[in-house]
Amino acid sequence: MKRLFDCTVALICLVIFLLPLLLISMAVAMTSTGPIFYWSQRVGKNNQLFWMPKFRTMRINTPTVATHLLDNPAQWLTPIGPMLRKTSLDELPQLWSILMGHMSFVGPRPALFNQQDLIELRTQQGVHILTPGLTGWAQINGRDELPIPQKVAFDFEYLERQSFWFDIEIMMRTFLKVLKHQGVKH
Repeated sequence: MKRLFDCTVALICLVIFLLPLLLISMAVAMTSTGPIFYWSQRVGKNNQLFWMPKFRTMRINTPTVATHLLDNPAQWLTPIGPMLRKTSLDELPQLWSILMGHMSFVGPRPALFNQQDLIELRTQQGVHILTPGLTGWAQINGRDELPIPQKVAFDFEYLERQSFWFDIEIMMRTFLKVLKHQGVKH
């Protein structure tokens, strides 16, 4: 049922957001050199790697680490990068990952391939069996501000509590957080 929900909602979102997707693509292309999309290798269900797209918000040649690990993240952002990140519009291309089955709307955010501490702790807690999500329980409870052990604790809580209605609650709370621009540092 979750997979059917994901595919149906992703297709509806693609139709609704077609014009914004095109406009953002043009804005990214016109404001900085490099590709429109940034494809990063991420850790998916059962620790399988997959390529996840986002609108590119960082300059080319930015080190491949989590943004909070950069010395001065602002220096790497493109001219429209801050706005795309603050509004979470940079995440729209992940609808593709949902359609491909690499992601779900709700689940733990996919770790970067090199975030070994996060990957190992999720594996120890059994969270690695979940399909990663566009949003998740940890996302709405702190997003970028959470230390890894606390993030994994929220991921584990989601594993224990997951249900259709819990997913709906998480999606609704995510929508409200995005509207308020809460929890985004960079």
